[in-house]
Amino acid sequence: MTTITFKPKQVTKRLISILPERSRDVLEGRFGLGKNKEKLTLEAIGGIYGITRERVRQIENHALNTIAKSDLYGEHDEIFVELKDLIDFLGGVVSEDDFLSYVTNNTETQNHINFLLVLGDPFKKKREDYEFKHRWYVDNVLSDKVHDSIRKIYKNLSNQDLVSEADIINSFFGYIKDVSDKYKKEEIIKRWLSISKKIDKNPLGEWGLSSSPNISLKGMRDYAYLVIRAHGSPLHFSEVARKIKKMFGKEAHIATCHNELIKDKRFVLVGRGLYALREWGYSTGVVKDVIMDILKKHGSLNKDEIVDLVLKERYVKPNTVVVNLQNTKAFKRDNRGRYSLI
Repeated sequence: MTTITFKPKQVTKRLISILPERSRDVLEGRFGLGKNKEKLTLEAIGGIYGITRERVRQIENHALNTIAKSDLYGEHDEIFVELKDLIDFLGGVVSEDDFLSYVTNNTETQNHINFLLVLGDPFKKKREDYEFKHRWYVDNVLSDKVHDSIRKIYKNLSNQDLVSEADIINSFFGYIKDVSDKYKKEEIIKRWLSISKKIDKNPLGEWGLSSSPNISLKGMRDYAYLVIRAHGSPLHFSEVARKIKKMFGKEAHIATCHNELIKDKRFVLVGRGLYALREWGYSTGVVKDVIMDILKKHGSLNKDEIVDLVLKERYVKPNTVVVNLQNTKAFKRDNRGRYSLI
């Protein structure tokens, strides 16, 4: 792990010491560099001095330019080279939160690091938008390639898709072209993916669109979906509730879980208390309805063929299927022993 060798608070204190008092106060307020660690808005600082927000902005920009053109700034070249090397080490393009938390968990120190990034000539920031979080970079070409690759990934995902971390990393490797091999590492790809606001991963480490209920879990139904999907076969609602508690640490009352599963079209009741995912090909309805759907799809069938197909849809005893076939209002049997719809 690469860490910084300088003390950010001491560096910024020296750099802003060359400014007039009001300019220094404005920078301290805007970046949280003083006793108050909270970053103030232009309006808040304007209210303190009785000036407009635009005037505060002018003072801030002039103060930054004054420092950047000073001899003192040049004396700290090694500081900015070190920060540049760290950005490169982390992938060349990194979200602001990731970068600051990598350096330190101390909010005060993070404020000083952020100030140095804003002040430093090599560093470029793209502000948060509907696609991406705040991020820092140095190389425009690399930044464009990373952003384009992320866009290709999320545009190829549907709201229901869930992709393993290994698969989404492999996809990224397929999209990112002509970049240095030093960036082609899993930890860097994951750091690039974290820049996006369009894609994210769920508590099981599966990736998808951040708008998907399979990624941004909002209730018991969403947790139940992941539980049954991970199990890979129908599961009793009491076991679903137990696994929600075990896998996610979420309280799930058995009766409530049953009621929630009934209401959600993603789930199909396939036996006594057993739920499967509709996406697995299970159909809704009682056994009679399942038989009717089968005969509509396949035409006339004999008893054994019907039983075999129903048991792929429902966890019931074979005799339950046979009893339902005796419903003469729904089914008829020909002289060859084949059943069809009335």
